[in-house]
Amino acid sequence: MHLYTYDPAPNPRRLTLFLAYKGIELETTQIDLMKGEQLGESFRAINPAGTVPALVLDGGTVMTEVIGICDYLEALHPEKPLFGDGPLARAQVLSWDHHLFLSVFMAIAETLRNGTPAFEDRALPGPFKVTQIPALCERGRSRLAQSWPALDRTLAGRDFLVGNSVTLADIDLLVAMEFAGWIKESVPESCAHLHSWQARTREALGITG
Repeated sequence: MHLYTYDPAPNPRRLTLFLAYKGIELETTQIDLMKGEQLGESFRAINPAGTVPALVLDGGTVMTEVIGICDYLEALHPEKPLFGDGPLARAQVLSWDHHLFLSVFMAIAETLRNGTPAFEDRALPGPFKVTQIPALCERGRSRLAQSWPALDRTLAGRDFLVGNSVTLADIDLLVAMEFAGWIKESVPESCAHLHSWQARTREALGITG
């Protein structure tokens, strides 16, 4: 298998933390998004959508969605499970991933891509021209502001989002909190449960610094 990625970006970061926790090592090539390498002919021959990460399997199949890649690797490497313990926990992890993508990641992404000059005509990922809509920046920040207190209430009395150990859902929320810094947003200090969870999750994943 060969992984094409760009470590600083949020979606690759999700996969990086997953791999590190489980101790999975993959041959890797960095695709520099700041230089537009994802839109170059050589990479689009691998992934026509021009997005990272992209995992090329030994048989030639290309996987381009983090949730699918993680699910596949979880099946190959069940040690230190990150999809919970049993069918219900797995369903809960997947549900949280979907919820976080829609309510947090998308709120940040629409703010970033519609209000940053570097993303002119690239308001959505991929190779196609998509015009920015500045009004979506305000909506994105508003959505994000509503998400933090809701997550804080959810984490009251819980160590992690699903069950008693860290899962991919926790990785995704942790990365979302980091991603918020890209638009100069952060979790309010009043969200004490969320901040405690963040420290606990970083420790569980072995993140230092």
